[in-house]
Amino acid sequence: MTLKLGVPSKGRLMEKTFEWFGNHGVGMGRAGSEREYAGAVDGVDDIDLVLLSAGEIPRELAAGRIHMGVTGSDLVREKLPMWDSVVTEMAEMGFGHADLVIAVPDHWVDVETLDDLDAVAAAFRARHGFRLRIATKYHRLIRNHLRLHGVADYQLVDSQGATEGTVRNETAEAVADITSTGETLRANHLRILSGGPVHKSQATLFMSLTAPWDEAALGAKEALKAKLDLLD
Repeated sequence: MTLKLGVPSKGRLMEKTFEWFGNHGVGMGRAGSEREYAGAVDGVDDIDLVLLSAGEIPRELAAGRIHMGVTGSDLVREKLPMWDSVVTEMAEMGFGHADLVIAVPDHWVDVETLDDLDAVAAAFRARHGFRLRIATKYHRLIRNHLRLHGVADYQLVDSQGATEGTVRNETAEAVADITSTGETLRANHLRILSGGPVHKSQATLFMSLTAPWDEAALGAKEALKAKLDLLD
């Protein structure tokens, strides 16, 4: 059995992943054309490169269909309940940085903190008869964060498109989204709540705790860890 390593299949995340491994003496590249979802590894034997979308990699790790994978730490925490029982972090890779934040309209001048948001949510429900809507793609992370901080009287609405536009389009009163610079939020007249982000994400190398390991895969894992300076 070869070790199956999942990496993002396109875009800057794929390029930066190839570069990161290359800097550690592990060459990576596509096996064929841009349309093929297979890759090649040079520098460590018995590794198959599997090209997947970043959103698919957490599921494949949890199911044990790949042994290791590169994806955002936000995606693992959002998509996998009890994530640390099925995967473990091997290395933070230093790129793909983004913060999951909660943002409110600029004209909510008195809303700076989660406590303020809780008060506004209660007043909103009393006035309108339904809960304040927060648009997001990160339901698990946001729900857990708001529960931890005692925020009630809200509802999460799924955002399939541009989350930042939902307030302007009057389909939500606030948003929770990933941002690198905050520029898109500001352009849509939204302000990030104080107190720090819900989660600080970056590209991370994860290892499955459910994948089957035979002698060849275990040997490849130890050889890769040596290349990456991750020996115990």
